[in-house]
Amino acid sequence: MTEVINVNSRSYRLPSAPTIVICVDGCEQEYINQAIQAGQAPFLAGLSAFGTVRTGDCVVPSFTNPNNLSIVTGAPPSVHGICGNFFFDQEVQEEVLMNDAKYLRAPTILAELARAGGRVAVVTAKDKLRSLLGHELEGICFSAEKADQVSLAENGIENILARVGMPLPAVYSAELSEFVFAAGLSLLTNERPDFMYLSTTDYVQHKFAPGTPEANAFYAMMDGYFKRYHEEGAVVAITADHGMNAKTDAIGHPNIVFLQNLLDTRYGARIARVLLPITDPYVVHHGALGSYATIYLHDRERQRDVTDFLVGIAGVEAVLTRSQASQRFELPEDRIGDLVVLGERLTVLGSAADKHDLSGLTVPLRSHGGVSEQKVPLIFNRKLAGIDNARRLRNFDIIDIALNHLA
Repeated sequence: MTEVINVNSRSYRLPSAPTIVICVDGCEQEYINQAIQAGQAPFLAGLSAFGTVRTGDCVVPSFTNPNNLSIVTGAPPSVHGICGNFFFDQEVQEEVLMNDAKYLRAPTILAELARAGGRVAVVTAKDKLRSLLGHELEGICFSAEKADQVSLAENGIENILARVGMPLPAVYSAELSEFVFAAGLSLLTNERPDFMYLSTTDYVQHKFAPGTPEANAFYAMMDGYFKRYHEEGAVVAITADHGMNAKTDAIGHPNIVFLQNLLDTRYGARIARVLLPITDPYVVHHGALGSYATIYLHDRERQRDVTDFLVGIAGVEAVLTRSQASQRFELPEDRIGDLVVLGERLTVLGSAADKHDLSGLTVPLRSHGGVSEQKVPLIFNRKLAGIDNARRLRNFDIIDIALNHLA
């Protein structure tokens, strides 16, 4: 193998020990704090003695796709092009999912590590990420969601259900994430990849607040796997794609601002299209409601007036122009609307009320998307070296740190 690779203007040393980068979907830091206080996460509780515990910022919009792709490219969405789970494709004039690798504008560190001779494995909870994470990757890449369909030709491995010893997990379950960790342990002890990327689902975080028995049990499960990876001699690096917050009033009712309804009522039905980039195939636990929305204006001469109107709505934190949003959040300017709207910490943004099925929300709404979910953990089982404590860290610095800056 070569000693160093260069990807998206950053250099990475090849792993000297098996290195596992873990994206815990929706990992608000308070989940870890509460699990530790409850005695449910002993490995994480003792990690500061021999490892590193820091905080970083995720990408805004604080959604799954843009952050996972930022992590595996080491770059913001302005470089890799994935700015949401869902966007309006101007070329075909349709709202589409951003799951297809054709939307990716930059190489991944994963593919380049494999190209340099490294053994690379990727396990993701939901299949929606597999195409993007596995783009041009010569290695192992599969999802827990479709573990029963894994094949050597398609995924670089076979018989994973039998190897893991778990039944195929339901998509909406804690077991979907547990399968990711169990598969990672099987790969670590058998194939021994040089580099492994594990990405979970935020089903638990959407349903259960920090400190609840269900949340603590979920973090206890993860803690056990982190300990096993550490004992196997792996470098373990943990971050999140975004945090998570309650999006309710004081008695648990959802705080929703239906932007399309408000705009249609004030200006008429043809002035704007509201698009919600949180939208993906798995909306049961959040109803396609998040704290970030983008608006395409059919009459751009009304932009100032529309902005002033939206800023005055309770629950709206900020309204940015396309240029302002692309600069502040490092987004691809050609893939966002004329306006970007951010919801306050306890508020989500919807399009029209009749476009959202909230029947699956059996517990108080918890979601993400705005700057209030931007702080995420950066945790390593080695001491950090060569990085100033004052430097702002991002979740997409994690592979750089894991390969270049751990003692």
